[in-house]
Parts: sequence; C-alpha cells; structure tokens
Amino acid sequence: MIAYLSGKIIAKQDGSVVLLVNGVGYEVWLSGHSLESIPEIGQNINLFCQLEANERGVKLYGFLTASEMEFFKVVRGIQGVGPKAALEISGIGSLEKIQGEIEKGNLKFLDGIAGIGAKKAAKVILELSGQIKTAQKAGKKGQDVFSNDEAFLGLANLGFAKDQIKKVLTELPQEIQAPQEKIKRALKILSN
Repeated sequence: MIAYLSGKIIAKQDGSVVLLVNGVGYEVWLSGHSLESIPEIGQNINLFCQLEANERGVKLYGFLTASEMEFFKVVRGIQGVGPKAALEISGIGSLEKIQGEIEKGNLKFLDGIAGIGAKKAAKVILELSGQIKTAQKAGKKGQDVFSNDEAFLGLANLGFAKDQIKKVLTELPQEIQAPQEKIKRALKILSN
C-alpha cells in the first residue's frame, strides 16, 4: 500500500521518525540519507510511504520523493533483498548517481549496506540495470498523488484553488475514504 503522509515530526529515532498526522503518530522508517535531510522535531514534513506487512509486523517506509519510493519498490522486488537493504539502496543518493554507479558496474557503492555482500551486490546491479529510468518515469507520474483523487477533482471542478484543496484533504482524518464524504467534509472547511 502506498500512502502520502503530511504531518509534524514529534520524534527522531535510530532509523525512523514519528510523524503526527491528525492526532495519530506513525513511525516511518527512512534511509540514512533521508534522515540527514529532514527537518528538526516540531517541523512539518511530507513523505511518500510504502506499507510492508509480514509475520513480524507492519512497517511504513518513507521517502522524500516519489521517484525514490518507486526505486525502493524496484529494489524490493529483487529476490533476497529485504526492506531495510532496499531502503538504504534507494537512499544512497540521487537516482542519477545510483544509475551512474550501476552503469560503471561499481560494486563498491553498495559496501556498508547490511545484508548486501559481494554476490548480492552483483545480483542487485545486474537486475537494476535499465530499471532506474522506469522508476524515474513512474515517480514523475506519481508526484501529484491527488491527480486521480475523485474528491480532489470534484472540488477543483467547483472552482476551489488546488493548493487549498490539497491542504484540506491531507488534514482530513485517514479513516475517511469515500470521495463523497471527503467532499462533504472539505466543503465545510473550504466555505469558512
């Protein structure tokens, strides 16, 4: 499941942040690269998130850009690469940097990532060759998470400003999923 969370950072921990969204705290795991780039506690942040559920539990993995999230999904699809390793690989740097390292066949840029030895690094590089551009294109398409949202489109057709609509929709409680209910609640807020 993919989510777009917008909220206030209330805690930073080793490898994760706790994001307060509509009164609910979500622990979101980030790459080391992303953790260095996020604002301080008390600041607001927007994250693209991927939900992973397995027998050990449920975790949210967060990304600063849609392209980084799409790249995570590509890496995660490689057999034998777990979510933590995929998160760190997707957060090594810009996609252009990673693409350059892969095209050079540089196995060393994956050194230091837990769970990725020389054999697995070679496998990752082989499987990722050519797939980064696909992730970049998909990320550009997914950057506006509201482009296919029925509530957003309905409110835009009523003449409300897109930035206002996005702000209001991200502030609505997560449990409201029906487009009609979202529109009804948003109209109450927008008409004040």
